[in-house]
Amino acid sequence: MAYFEQEIRKLGFGLMRLPRKDEAIDVEQVKVMVDKYLEAGFTYFDTAWAYPGSEEAIREALVERYPRESFQLATKNAAWIKCESREDAIRQFETSLERTGAGYFDFYLLHNLGEHRTHFFDDFDMWNFVKEKKAEGKIRHYGFSFHSTPEELEEILTAHPDAEFVQLQINYLDWTDPVIQSRGVYEVARKHNIPIIVMEPLKGGLLAAPPASVIKILKGFAPDLSPASWGIRFAADLEGVLVVLSGMSDISQMEDNLSFMKDFNGLSDGERACIEKAREELAKILTIPCTSCDYCAKVCPMEIGISGSFSAKNLLTLFGNLQKAKEREGFLVGHAGRKQAAECIRCGKCEEVCPQHIHIRDELAAAAESLGQVKQEK
Repeated sequence: MAYFEQEIRKLGFGLMRLPRKDEAIDVEQVKVMVDKYLEAGFTYFDTAWAYPGSEEAIREALVERYPRESFQLATKNAAWIKCESREDAIRQFETSLERTGAGYFDFYLLHNLGEHRTHFFDDFDMWNFVKEKKAEGKIRHYGFSFHSTPEELEEILTAHPDAEFVQLQINYLDWTDPVIQSRGVYEVARKHNIPIIVMEPLKGGLLAAPPASVIKILKGFAPDLSPASWGIRFAADLEGVLVVLSGMSDISQMEDNLSFMKDFNGLSDGERACIEKAREELAKILTIPCTSCDYCAKVCPMEIGISGSFSAKNLLTLFGNLQKAKEREGFLVGHAGRKQAAECIRCGKCEEVCPQHIHIRDELAAAAESLGQVKQEK
C-alpha cells in the first residue's frame, strides 16, 4: 500500500510461537528462518513486549545481522499488564527498545484493545505518548491490535482517527463466528479506510490441521497445497489487508508459507468457492448453537461465562484440541471476570431467556466435564 513509505509484501513473520530447544527459544533455527524469509523478499516481523524471549531472540537473529533499513519491526505495548501508572506503561516501550536493539520501531501497537483492557491506554494517555515518539522518530507508524466487537472497534476508531493501522483476528472459520465476528470488525475497518494487519489467520494453528472432512475438500481442489495455505491466502485476498501474520514455529512451516505466498496475486473464484465449502463443512459438525447474545449471562445468579464456555466446547468439538479449548475458555471466561461452567447451580433462569432454546444446564455440565473442570467447594 502506498500509505506507507516502503512496500510490504503480504506475508508477515509472527514471532509469538518461535521454535524452542530445551525450553529456550532456538535462536539458531530462528536465524535460518529469518534468512529464508528475507531471501524470499519478505520484510515484516511482529513481536511484543509480552512474548517471553521473543524480542531478545529477534535482536540476535535479525537486528544484529541485517541492515536496519532492510526490514520492518513491529512490537506492542500491553498497558493492562502489571501497570499501575503511565510510567509503568512507558517503561514497556523502553524495555522493548533495549531488548530488540532496534533503535526505532516501524510499527508500534497498543496491544489487545477491547473490553476491560481498552481504558488503560486512555487512563495512561498512551495515545499521546505514541504520537510523541513518532515525532521523535522512535516510532514510524502507530496503531493497535484488537479483540472485541465491531461496535467497540467503531468507538475506538472514531475516537482515534489518527491511528494508522489496526490488527484484527481474521480467518475463514471466524469470518461468521458470532463470538469473534471477523467479518464484522473487518467491515468496520474498511468503513474507516484504515489498513489492516491480520493475526490468527490459522486460528492458533487449528486451521493448519482441520477435521478430515475439511482436508478432503481442500485436497480435492488442490492436492499440493497445505491446509495452512488456505487460511493465510483467504486473509491475504481481502481488500485493505496490508500484511498477514503467520506464527511460524519451525523451518518447514517457513518453507511452506513461502512456497504459496512468494507469488501470491489473489484467489481465483474457484478457490474462494472451495473455502466456502470448507466453512460449510465445519458448520455441519454438531456444535452448540449459541450466538453469544448473552441474555443468559444477564440473569445468571452465579455470573457464569456461558457463551465463552460454549465457544470453548465448540472449539474442542471441531478440532479435538483440549489445550486450545482451555485457552479460549480462559480468555473468554476467566479474563472477563466470569465463573466456569462447573459452577452452574442448575436454576434454569438462563434457559427461560435463551432465544436459541438451548438446554443450557445440560450443555454447561457437558462443557465442564469436557474441559476437566471441578466445582469449587465453598
